[in-house]
Amino acid sequence: MRVFVTGGTGLIGSAVVAELLGNGHTVLALARSDASAQAVEAAGAEALRGSLADLDSLRAGTARADGVIHLAFGHDFSSADAVAKSVAEEGAALAALGDALVGTGRPFVTCSGTPHVPGRASTEADPLMTEGPVGGRGRSVMSVLGLSSRGVRSSAVRLPRTVHNQGFGGFAGLLTDIARRSGVSGYPGDGAQRWPAVHALDAAVLFRLALERAEAGTSWHAVADEGDAVRDIAAVIGRRLGVPVESVPAETYGPLGQIFASDQPSSSAYTRQALGWEPKHPSLLEDLENVQP
Repeated sequence: MRVFVTGGTGLIGSAVVAELLGNGHTVLALARSDASAQAVEAAGAEALRGSLADLDSLRAGTARADGVIHLAFGHDFSSADAVAKSVAEEGAALAALGDALVGTGRPFVTCSGTPHVPGRASTEADPLMTEGPVGGRGRSVMSVLGLSSRGVRSSAVRLPRTVHNQGFGGFAGLLTDIARRSGVSGYPGDGAQRWPAVHALDAAVLFRLALERAEAGTSWHAVADEGDAVRDIAAVIGRRLGVPVESVPAETYGPLGQIFASDQPSSSAYTRQALGWEPKHPSLLEDLENVQP
């Protein structure tokens, strides 16, 4: 299958491109810079110059592909306005990609976050969050899944709060970055809240399986670790960086503070059973041992 991939040079995207190429697919990857195009080509894929905001490039890439995997997102969390801009940009991109696929029967795999369900681990049957700082992402993904009634084999891979590789990535990566800058490995509240996680290489396998096998309108959980206590995550980071570990105000994390402070474990039991997905790479706490002082 020839697959058009957005976000193909990021932490997750580079793993997805390698996974696709390693399993007999060819890849056309969106590249917004010369450096990204070179990285795509070095990986063995073809680059298509353009950005997530360039809807004509998105339509052109979709027209040349047998399926689409969307991963790109602007990761500027510096302010509520910056987050809103990224969410709106992605929403327009998903609409353009989806419209180009209507009536084709081709697969369209997008990504979202695992939902937050008070008092228990979320499952694939739970609805996405459609309110709050990133609620617009949930609404956009629901629109993509709705394309199942319009001749698109659409599906969503829900990613946990941390997708990691070699100690980098996700919410845990943000904790590490803040600890480096502030000299304190912090966690909101008492740190008992749990965050799910997955290794990027395991997540990549699930994106491929969804592309190849998922039925239209379905959602899947790329969750390897159901939920690590944030204070345990912060403890490993603090030990690796040689800085103190302590509670800090949720405001430390800007517009994501409320999300960082919430307990949000998630299950992937149905995904494992239905698609035969089985994570094999290191857990988050194991992988954080790669954080360098």
